[in-house]
Amino acid sequence: GEICAFKIHGQEMPFEAIVLNKTSGEGRLRAKSPIDCELQKEYTFIIQAYDCGSGPGGTNWKKSHKAVVHIQVKDVNEFSPAFKESMYKASVTEGKIYDSILQVEATDVDCSPQFSQICNYEIVTTDVPFAIDRNGNIRNTEKLSYDKQHQYEIMVTAFDCGQKRATEDVLVRVNVKPVCKPGWQDWNKRIEYRPGSGSIPLFPSIHLETCDGPVSSIHTTIELQTNYIGKGCDRETYSEKSLQKLCGASSGAIDLLPSPSTTTNWTAGLLMDSNDMIFKFDGKQGAKIPDGIVPKNLTDQFTITLWMKHGPSPGLRAEKETILCNSDKTEMNRHHYALYVHNCRLVFLLRKDFDQADTFRPAEFHWKLDQICDKEWHYYVVNVEFPVVTLYMDGTTYEPYLVTNDWPIHPSHIAMQLTVGACWQGGEVTKPRFAQYFHGSLASLTIRPGKIESQKVISCLQACKEGLDINSLESLGQGIKYHFNPSQSALVMEGDDIENINQALQKVSYINSRQFPTAGVRRLKVSSKVQCFGEDVCISIPDIDAYVMVFQANEPKITITGMDHFARPAAQFESERGVILLPDIRIVSTVTKMEHSVDLREHDRVNKQVVVEEMLHNLDFCDVLVIGAELDPEQECLELDRGELQGKHLDATNSTAGYSIYGVDSMFSYEQVLRQLRYRNWGTSATSDRKFRVKCSELNGRYTSNEFNLEVNILHSSNSNFMDHVNHMIFQPKFLQSVQHPEGSVSAVHSSVVPSVATMVIIICVSILVLVVTLGVLRLRSARQHGSLGHEGPKDNEMDWDDSALTITVNPMEKYEKPHQTEEESEEEDIDDEEEDTTSAESDDSEEEEEEEEEEEVIVQKGDKQNATRQEQLEWD
Repeated sequence: GEICAFKIHGQEMPFEAIVLNKTSGEGRLRAKSPIDCELQKEYTFIIQAYDCGSGPGGTNWKKSHKAVVHIQVKDVNEFSPAFKESMYKASVTEGKIYDSILQVEATDVDCSPQFSQICNYEIVTTDVPFAIDRNGNIRNTEKLSYDKQHQYEIMVTAFDCGQKRATEDVLVRVNVKPVCKPGWQDWNKRIEYRPGSGSIPLFPSIHLETCDGPVSSIHTTIELQTNYIGKGCDRETYSEKSLQKLCGASSGAIDLLPSPSTTTNWTAGLLMDSNDMIFKFDGKQGAKIPDGIVPKNLTDQFTITLWMKHGPSPGLRAEKETILCNSDKTEMNRHHYALYVHNCRLVFLLRKDFDQADTFRPAEFHWKLDQICDKEWHYYVVNVEFPVVTLYMDGTTYEPYLVTNDWPIHPSHIAMQLTVGACWQGGEVTKPRFAQYFHGSLASLTIRPGKIESQKVISCLQACKEGLDINSLESLGQGIKYHFNPSQSALVMEGDDIENINQALQKVSYINSRQFPTAGVRRLKVSSKVQCFGEDVCISIPDIDAYVMVFQANEPKITITGMDHFARPAAQFESERGVILLPDIRIVSTVTKMEHSVDLREHDRVNKQVVVEEMLHNLDFCDVLVIGAELDPEQECLELDRGELQGKHLDATNSTAGYSIYGVDSMFSYEQVLRQLRYRNWGTSATSDRKFRVKCSELNGRYTSNEFNLEVNILHSSNSNFMDHVNHMIFQPKFLQSVQHPEGSVSAVHSSVVPSVATMVIIICVSILVLVVTLGVLRLRSARQHGSLGHEGPKDNEMDWDDSALTITVNPMEKYEKPHQTEEESEEEDIDDEEEDTTSAESDDSEEEEEEEEEEEVIVQKGDKQNATRQEQLEWD
C-alpha cells in the first residue's frame, strides 16, 4: 500500500526522481548535474511509480501507468554579442549619398530568442558623417570629399535584446575614392636634372586610369619644349666657325652674322638675343656686308647655312622677307642671288650672267614647308650644285616643289651689294634704301663658296645635345610602336595594351650630354588620344604639363701658370727663330663641388666644400695680347708655324695687338700650340722689355681663365756670351715658384751645362791671360762691384731666368751682404780672385768688364726688397 520508487525511462537523462512520502506517494524530480540551455533547451521522458511489494529479486512489485514529463530549460543572459569579422573595409566614391555602404554583423550564443538576438548597433566614434541601423547597415549622412579626407576609421558596437553590449568593438575603415577621372596618375610635375647625370626617367611610376572604359588603342606624344632656349635646344654655345671645325666641315665658310667686334662691325646695329649669336629682325633692320668679305662671283658650287625662327607674315598681303640678298648697289635694282621667305615658302633665287651661257635656265627654287612658319628654330642648308639646288632642313633632304626658269642677267659694270635681313634697292627709287625686310630670328648665317657639305656634316651641325631617350629599347614590349623626330625633342608611342603603354612611358627619359648645360626649365607636354571598342563617345585624357629643372653645373676655374719673367740677349730676339714666349705654360681646370648635409634639428641646409677636383674640358680661344704699345710691324712680330695647328681643331689670327688661337679643342692641344709661339724683334735697340697677357675661354666666353702676365727683358750688350753667363749666374732654381715641375727645370739646367770643346778652349786661353792681369785692377773692379751692390736691393725671387742659352757655368759662392759686413767683403774678393783664375769668358779690357758688371747689377736691382733676407742665403748650384 505504499509507494517505494519512481523510475525515469530514457537514455542518460540528467534528472532523478526521489520519494518524499511513501504513504501519500509524493515525490520530487530534480537534476542530477548542471543544466545548460545552450546544450539542450528541453527534455521529454517517461516516469513510472512502483509499490513496495517486491520480492527478493524485485520481481513482484507493481508499477503504475506511464506518465510523460516535459521540461523546458529557462535561459540566462550569460553571453555578450561578438562580431563575425575582426575588421570591415569599404570604398566609396566622393560626392554620393549611399543607402548602405556596408553591413556589419554580430552574433550571440545565448539560447533564447531574447538573449541571442542582436537588437541594436551603435557607432562609438563621434563626429563622423556616418549612421548605422538595427540591421548593421552603415550609410553616409553627407557627401564625402576626397580632398577633405581620404579615409575614415569608425568603431562600431552591438547590443543583444537583453541590452548586453559586445565585449569588443569592431573597426570599420571607409576609403574615399576621387570621382574617377580618366588620365595619367602618379607623376611629378617637377623633374630635377643635375649635370652629368646621364639619362634619367621622367615618369618612373606613371600609369593610365581609364575608369574601366573599353579601350582598344592608345596614342601618346611626349614633347620636350625648348624653343625658348638659344636655337631651340641646349646646343653647345660655340661660334659657328668652331662648330664647323668640330663637325669636320670643309674650311672657307664665311660668317655673315658674326658677333660684333672691331673687325666685324656690320652686325653692331642689329637687335641681339641674350647670347650674342642670335639676331632678331623686327622688319625695320638690314645689314650691309662690306665688300671683300664674300667673293664677287660665286662658282656653280656653294653652300648657304643658317638657323631660322620665323612665324606667319604680318598683314594680309604678304611681302617677300629677305634673308640674304645680292643686288645692284646703284642705278639698277637687279637681284643676282637671294634667299627669302614668301607666304611661308622658302625661295632661292640665282640669276646667272650672260657671259656664262645665253640660255633659258633654272633661276628660282621654291620649297613649301610647314616649319618655315611654325615659330620654332630650324636649321636650313641650301646646297647649290648648279643647276641642282637641294635644301636640307634639320638634316632631312627636300627637293623644290617648283623650279622657275629665267634668262641670264645682262652684263654690266655696276657694283653689287650683299645684305642680310633686307634687300638693297639701288635703283628705281629716289634714294637708295632697304626693302623687303625680314621678320624673325636668324643665327649662324654662313656662305661657303666652291664647296658643298655632306649629309653627315649637316646632321652634326644641327645635332642637339639634349633630348628624349628610351632606357632599354628591348623591354618596350612587342605591341609598342614608337617614333622620334630628328632632334629627339618629340616621341610618339602607340599601343593597344594599357599595361604595355604604362611600362613604355615609364622608360622615357631625359638626357643632356653637355658638360656645362644651360641651367633652367625645360617644359614637357604629354598628350594622349584613346580609341574605344565600337563607341562614338570615347575617353578624354587630359594633357600632362611638367618640366625638367636643369641645375647649374659646378663652374670650372681655368688657371694659366708658367714662367712669368725672363731675360734674353738681344741677339736671340733678332735671330730667325726668335724667342719662345711660353715654353712651360700650363692650363688647368678645377671645379669645387658642394656637398649638402641636412641638420635634423634645424632644416637649414649646410653647404660643405669637398675636395677640389681637376677636370678635363675644351677651350674655344686663347689670346696672347701685347700690353702697352702695339707691335711695330717694321721691326717685331709674333710667329707660329702653321704646321703646329695641323691635326687639331684650331685656327689662328695674328695682328699687331697680339696672337689669337681659336677653335674647340682640349687644353692640352692649346698648351702644345702656345708653347711654340715665338717673339721676334730685329730692331732691339729701341726696345728693352715687352709685356704680354694670356687669357683663355670656354663656351664662347662663358668661363674665362685668369689673366697670365709675362714680362720679357731684352738684354743689350756687345758681348752676348757674357750676358748668357750673367743670365745663368742669377738663375735661381730654388725659387722657381711659377714653374709647375721644378724637377724638369733642374734637369734642364744640368743637361745644358755640359761645356762644348770651343768653350773649353776659351776657358784655357782666358785663364792664361788672366794670370797676367795685375792684382790692383782686380781689386778695383771688385770694390766697385760691391760698392754698387750695397745701394741696390736683391733681385725679386720671382724672376725666373731662362736657361736655354747657357754656355759657361760660374760658381762664385758669393753672398749679397748688408753694407757693414766688412769681413765677408774681403772673403768675396778672394773668391773673385779664384773666379778669375778658373772660369771666365771676359776680355782683358777692364772697362768693358766694368760696363758689363753694371748691366748685371741693373738686372738684379729690379727685385722686391721684402725678399732680401731670403735672397741672402742663396746657395749656388
